[in-house]
Amino acid sequence: MTSTTSMNAAKTAGNDPTRLTAVVTGASSGIGRATAVRLVAEGWRVLAVARREDRLRELAEQTGCEVLAVDITSDDSVQRLVERAAELFGGSLNAVVHVAGGALGVETAAEADLEKWQCMYDINVLGTVRVTRALLPALRESGRGDLLFVTSVAGHEAYPGGSGYNAAKAGEHMLANALRLELNGERIRVIEIAPGMVRTEEFSLTRLGDQDAADAVYDGVEQPLTAEDCADVISYALNAPHHVNLDLVTVRPLAQAAAHRVARHQGV
Repeated sequence: MTSTTSMNAAKTAGNDPTRLTAVVTGASSGIGRATAVRLVAEGWRVLAVARREDRLRELAEQTGCEVLAVDITSDDSVQRLVERAAELFGGSLNAVVHVAGGALGVETAAEADLEKWQCMYDINVLGTVRVTRALLPALRESGRGDLLFVTSVAGHEAYPGGSGYNAAKAGEHMLANALRLELNGERIRVIEIAPGMVRTEEFSLTRLGDQDAADAVYDGVEQPLTAEDCADVISYALNAPHHVNLDLVTVRPLAQAAAHRVARHQGV
């Protein structure tokens, strides 16, 4: 985590137009929140967005970042994001960090709950496309743009009970791949970070709906990834010289060799 001193320095810097700018989605908790905290501490001007206003207010008070309640599944809400980003950053934007997403349920494909599948697709894929399409003009205007997608190893490796989330994250993964080709020749990097097992306060609880079941996901794993671990990788990718593009970074805890293969009770 960042120090109070570095956070205060970021607040003091105010709206210096020479600082890099970023929109971070899913910033009310987990990887999104950790990323917003990290970027502000490193001197970025950040507009942190999520659906929960109370969580965003806490983040703003802690870091001094700008916040806006946004539902990425709504055209009207995303249009308000575009307008607020333009007000703050003058129509120019350096990075969009797509963290908003999530998994719902562990049903097999044969027993698929289509409402859950629809929700996962709406958030992970269509919501991400909606924000990308809306903010791409500002990234182009900056002359130094980044589209960074936080996907998942679930988008690269199928596993039993994961078919809905596998499909949604695979869709987001292919979106990043297609955009990299479509934007080739422009000064916009397309970066994908695919985390494995990350222990956050909400991901598994939201997916499974029960705290005991959520805790069991990490049973016997002494050091799963943290949100801050992922924010470290995101920060490295965004702050690398702009001619350096990290197309895809897969990051897992040492205990995890694949989405379905985890060493438990072995001291790692």
